[in-house]
Amino acid sequence: MRARREFRNRRDIEVAVLDALVDRHDEGMTVFELRAAVDADIDTIEEALSALKGENLIVVEESQTRVLIHPDERVVPDPSEDIEDDESLFDRLRGRLGL
Repeated sequence: MRARREFRNRRDIEVAVLDALVDRHDEGMTVFELRAAVDADIDTIEEALSALKGENLIVVEESQTRVLIHPDERVVPDPSEDIEDDESLFDRLRGRLGL
């Protein structure tokens, strides 16, 4: 699942983090799980998390044993929403070729 369209106009890493969090919005993710889901180094992910937290787009839940990150509810699309694919054919080819 992808974050709502109105939250996709930001840096690629921030969109990737939001998309990963939206995929697991019910259970949340740890920073290490995000690292496995997003193709970026930990410093870049932490920078993106900081920016998203500053805009109140993520919620950090701390328990005694671990810290879970969830997307804010307004970022998660309604399952009945029709999500359009924003990516053009050129973008998909460029991503597949790693450019």
